[in-house]
Amino acid sequence: MSELITRLQSDLNASRKAQDKAGTLLLGTILADIKNRRIELMKDLTDDDVREVLRKGIKRRREAIEMYDKGNRPDLASRERDEVTRLETYLPAAIADDEIRAAVRAAIASGANTIGALMGKVMPQFKGRAEGSTINRIAREELPK
Repeated sequence: MSELITRLQSDLNASRKAQDKAGTLLLGTILADIKNRRIELMKDLTDDDVREVLRKGIKRRREAIEMYDKGNRPDLASRERDEVTRLETYLPAAIADDEIRAAVRAAIASGANTIGALMGKVMPQFKGRAEGSTINRIAREELPK
């Protein structure tokens, strides 16, 4: 079992003991997502696999925040933001935009002149460490018009 799953499980147990309903629900949901991913892949998950499940959970919650903001439901958006913050504590620190920008410029210098080619070269360098939307935004800023 990966160290990250063990950490999530122990945090879930601590959350249950502290009677933190929001934390218990969040961690229980994430652990269920991890279990489903393990069944889907038919193998034990590595920490990288678990981080991918966490990232998908964060992405889902960010999409929900957007919808709640559009629907004028700040109470629900706030709860989702809290969940995103809690889940981000299990991920490694995000890559600085400057580092991504340097990789994008290097890819442009090596001949990538469309967004697809650029993303194809840059994404593998930051797999699991930066969000695709961030890389895409920087790539669009750096591409010559």
